[in-house]
Order: sequence, then structure tokens, then C-alpha cells
Amino acid sequence: MTHNFTNMQTPITILGIESSCDDTAASVLKDGIVLSNIISSQKIHEKFGGVLPEAASRAHTVSIVPVVELAIKEAGISTKDISAIAFTQGPGLLGSLLVGSSFAKAIGLALNIPIIGIHHMQAHILSHFIRNKPGEMEGQGRSPEFPFLCLTVSGGHTQIVLVKDYFEMEILGETQDDAAGEAFDKVAKILGMPYPGGPLVDKYAQKGDSSKFTFPTPFAEGFGFSFSGLKTAVMYKVRDGVREDPDFIVKNQFDICASVQKTIVELLLKKLFSAAEKYKIMDIAIAGGVSANSSLRKNLEAGCSERGLNSFIPPFAYCTDNAAMIAISGYYRFLKGEFSSQEISSKARLDFITPLI
Repeated sequence: MTHNFTNMQTPITILGIESSCDDTAASVLKDGIVLSNIISSQKIHEKFGGVLPEAASRAHTVSIVPVVELAIKEAGISTKDISAIAFTQGPGLLGSLLVGSSFAKAIGLALNIPIIGIHHMQAHILSHFIRNKPGEMEGQGRSPEFPFLCLTVSGGHTQIVLVKDYFEMEILGETQDDAAGEAFDKVAKILGMPYPGGPLVDKYAQKGDSSKFTFPTPFAEGFGFSFSGLKTAVMYKVRDGVREDPDFIVKNQFDICASVQKTIVELLLKKLFSAAEKYKIMDIAIAGGVSANSSLRKNLEAGCSERGLNSFIPPFAYCTDNAAMIAISGYYRFLKGEFSSQEISSKARLDFITPLI
């Protein structure tokens, strides 16, 4: 929805709010530069081995006010300086999304400023356009040029996206079942690791032999992915190994993690580089929580270097869910004059190209 607001400030200061899952986050950007980026993580889910939706939404209601207040304080601004509020409309856990959207709507009404609904996965892609104050964060400073390819990999999504402009994106392929991050977490659970297990798989893999075990690569047409079969193969390998030796997991966990990680990363990059060749794209990016994986980052850079391509990897702070990516998306929506109405509704499932109104 396009509106004309008469009180547009210069500079443009965006308050971003992210509450799609189990992190309550708020960030303030001024003209696209990060002034603050606050994240409050919920520890309660560790005991359940996964995110408990009702507990997540309750935790958001407790955290959102102090998190937003701290973001505004650290940014050195007052509420009257805020030009608009960007928030995650979806996809995500509905109860968690509702906390963020309701809070954003209330502030928008109270301050008489526009609100902007943001697609969570598009925001991950646009995290490559976040800028920081000089010297505040290494690795941030250059952004990919349109058109570019972005591999978005998280606990819930695995997609290869052709990015033609800030909000003109086309999904070339996505997972048919489990996402890459979900596969990492499920393998970790099979091995008895605590939640979230993905980062631990990466840590253990660095100590293991990636050629020790061979796991099948599930077939998916085109640029699609499938990871459910990999999880099942690991489960059977562990089951059979434990039958022969009760200490099988302890003796082999490093090698299993290394072998699983190699299988996942090779499949991701094989499809990504195939897409780059077909569409003749030079700039290749990754985004989402799994973009923090050390093997994926290392092999993307090496693969791009071998092919004469440009690689773009987000700083760790912008890999996992954060509000700076929501705020930068809101900033570019603001520049286009695209704002949401108070009737906008949160969506647990949100089509990638649905206009956010």
C-alpha cells in the first residue's frame, strides 16, 4: 500500500522489530546505517529439544518492551526521531509474529508514523545491504550488484533466489521437505546433542574426518533440494552402529558430523553454482542462519574464486535472525513509499511474492 505522509523526516530513521521465532530483536537504522541491534535469545527451548511455540510467544511479550527501549537508547535517539516501524509479518510462528506486529501497530498509532510489514526471508537477503559505522564490523562494506543469486539457508527454508532488485526476487529452487538447517538440527538430535544442534555439528565437524562415512544425496529436480533422506540415512547408520558397539556415537561423532556437513554443503553449492552458470550471474551471496556455517562460508569463497565469481557472505551478526535486516528492508520500502495499513495480518506462511499491505 502506498501512502503519502507529510511528516517525512530527513534523515530516515527506521525502528525494526523481529519476532518470528524464539529471538526478540529490535534495531535502529538511520539512512541504512546501524545505530543499534539488540537480540534477546530465549533459553527455555533448550530443555525441550526444539522451539515450543506457546513458550516463545509468552517470552516475546516479556522481552519486547525492554528490547525496544534498549535499542532506542543505544541508538541515541528519541521516539520522535523514528520515521517508520518495520516488523516481520511472516513467515514464522504465528503467536510470536503477533507480538511483534501488535507492538509495531500500537507504536505506529501512538506516534502517528507509518508501519511496514516485512517478509522474513526477503529480509535475510537484504541483510547484504546493511551498513555499519566505519570500523565497527569487519567484512561489511560491499554489497552484491543486481542481479545476483542468493542461497538462503535456515532452519525452515532452503532456497536459491534470483535477486533482480530490492523487492523483485524469483525463487529458482527450494527444498521439497526438510531445510538444510533442519537437517543439521535433526542429525544433532540423533547424536544426542542439545538444541540448537546445528552450530555444534559445525564445531564437531572441524575435528572429524569428512571421508569416514558416505551418506546418500537425495535427488531433487532442477535447483530444488531434499534433505529428509539424509536424516534417515544418518539415523539408520547410528542405529546399526550402536547395535554393534554401544560407544559408537562417542567414538564417531566428530566423523559423522564432518561427513554430514560435507554432504549438505556440497549439495548446496553444486546447485548454487549450476544456477550461476545457467543464468550467467557473477555475484553470489548466502544468507540465513546456516550461512554462519564455517564449511559453507569457506567452500563458497573457494568455489567462487575458482570460477571467477564474486562471493558475498554476511557478518555473523546478520546471519541468524536479527532486527537490522528487518529495518534495512523497511528502509528500502520507505524509499519507495510502500507502507502497510493497520489491517495488515501476521502470516505463519507467507508467499514470497505477496505484496505486504
